[in-house]
Amino acid sequence: MLREAAPAKVNLYLHVTGRRADGYHLLDSLAVFGPAADGLALAPADDLSLTLEGPFGAALDAELDNLVLRAARALAEAAGMPARAALRLDKRLPVASGIGGGSADAAAALRGLGRLWGLGLGEARLAAIAAPLGADIPVCVASRPARMQGVGEVLSAAPAIPGCGLLLVNPGVALATPAVFKARAGGFTPPAALPAAWPDAAAMAACLASLRNDLEAPAIALCPMVAEVLAALRALPGCLLARMSGSGATCFGLFADAAAARAAAMRLPGEWWRDAGGLYGGAT
Repeated sequence: MLREAAPAKVNLYLHVTGRRADGYHLLDSLAVFGPAADGLALAPADDLSLTLEGPFGAALDAELDNLVLRAARALAEAAGMPARAALRLDKRLPVASGIGGGSADAAAALRGLGRLWGLGLGEARLAAIAAPLGADIPVCVASRPARMQGVGEVLSAAPAIPGCGLLLVNPGVALATPAVFKARAGGFTPPAALPAAWPDAAAMAACLASLRNDLEAPAIALCPMVAEVLAALRALPGCLLARMSGSGATCFGLFADAAAARAAAMRLPGEWWRDAGGLYGGAT
């Protein structure tokens, strides 16, 4: 049996820069990963199946339109082979929460099945297979910091990210991305001017503070608890920056290191979902 982590995608900022003729919005965002993650286990089988477990497993549908199964079928089609595997998803990320859980799960399926089936496909090929399934999936294939543009599928290198801690918090309210975009008012925001690197977390937070998440205001209009979470994060000792991720309702606090983020998590209301630590693949 193989195992793949599906780490949360966190948008450190998100600018809506325009809109295509087909209605899709153009974005500019810096994505990082962690500390929370789903887990996907994969094993050989005679057909394709998906079992859901974990604290948020019941919120998903394991039928044919599940994104993990769609990714598996897309990979099998691209490889010219039948889709055969037993998949078990440990769903630990909240659903419809702005941290790309479904996209991360689909990316984990592409990586894991590529290994299970011995396909030897690189990240670029997997990302190309992923793109028609959802604009967030390509960045989740590599699960490392990246700048996202276009509708999310145009990826480029991120600035060098310093060691830092992240605290993710969700008040237990699902927010549908289309509804948040529909509630957005006003014009568009230019792409950010980013440096090649930041010397430390404080410098990164200071730079990011001049940017924003253009979906934060419409999300708060739909879910006022987002503002409550942001206020709680900003009041925590050591919080360098608090912002909503993606289309919400998950928010993040940026801290100097993983230990500070974990200590701060203990001060939040117990009924809120939270996870804290370092970036995926970085310091823990």
